[in-house]
Amino acid sequence: MNWSQIRAIAQKDIKAITSNVQVWIGLILLPLVFAILFPGVLILVMKMVNIVDADLVNMVQKVIMQLPEGDKKEQITQLPTINHQIIYIFVNYMLGPFFMLIPVLNSLMIALNSMVGEKERRTLESLLFAPIEVKDLFMGKLVATFIPTFIITLASFVLCGIIINGLSYTMFDGFIFPNLSWGIILLWVTPMFTGLVILISIFISARCKGFQEAQQLGGVVILPLIGAPISQITGILFLSPQILLGAGLLLLLINIFLLRRLTKMNQRHVLFERQVH
Repeated sequence: MNWSQIRAIAQKDIKAITSNVQVWIGLILLPLVFAILFPGVLILVMKMVNIVDADLVNMVQKVIMQLPEGDKKEQITQLPTINHQIIYIFVNYMLGPFFMLIPVLNSLMIALNSMVGEKERRTLESLLFAPIEVKDLFMGKLVATFIPTFIITLASFVLCGIIINGLSYTMFDGFIFPNLSWGIILLWVTPMFTGLVILISIFISARCKGFQEAQQLGGVVILPLIGAPISQITGILFLSPQILLGAGLLLLLINIFLLRRLTKMNQRHVLFERQVH
């Protein structure tokens, strides 16, 4: 790989991203919803409402039963009210998949506009005729999408922690966020999953002739992530640290395989025929 060319492509794309007002709206709106409003409103509601609904109580108990035996499970069962249990379980076991929508949707939006955006700006021809390897071109696009996405994700994580701990500190007499699983999600699973989303999005963008078509096809990649919170709530799947580590490793292997296939399937003449003509 030619890292100087990859860096040049990434810098060019990052400059285009940061100068796009519509992109900035998405980068700001998603953290506002999933890192601030979503957890903040739920904690405030749980602090003010007295839970008496039997179905909700049973659902919480079902989730608790899925937790592995140990100090954490005992700690949750010994919390003084169902409201405390809901907040603790939501923050530490259910919020993660919702939070991951921030990097997933942001990277999806940026990456889908990658190749299609080049065509619409009439700059794709210059890239295709330039002495740049296709692998370096895709790698530059990947880096340009990953860097701003991950920076926004880290900032969202900090804001999320401030909101959660600030609103719940008096209830729990201490910090409840983050735990080990959150660390693995942020530093291991999220980068791997974001990389997968970016690679799939670039592949789709390279094959599509317009942004609307690319956007429709790209939306499919978030369906598995949407299913994760549902499985958590119904108690089907407990995302333990071991599962998260294994999932991240699997995603890494898929990313390596996909990057190799991507460059083989999208040679220079193929990209030129699909995008220019």
